[in-house]
Amino acid sequence: MGINYPERTFTRAELSRYNGLNGMPAYVAVNGVIYDLTPVFSQGMHFNHLAGQDLTGAFLRQHIPAALSGYQVAGRLGE
Repeated sequence: MGINYPERTFTRAELSRYNGLNGMPAYVAVNGVIYDLTPVFSQGMHFNHLAGQDLTGAFLRQHIPAALSGYQVAGRLGE
């Protein structure tokens, strides 16, 4: 059984707008799924990572995939 996520597909350019700045939520792509990680990003940053990007490698070096289970899924990352 896969992740149920909204039908919305984001381009990398669209994802970059959700950078946690100026009232925008902080979205991050991990393994092709875009999560709203606004609660853990402050002014668009979480430690040295910027919101609005594909952070798959950085995330998986620090966390297990199940760490995302409590966060809202915003969509998926297109090619």
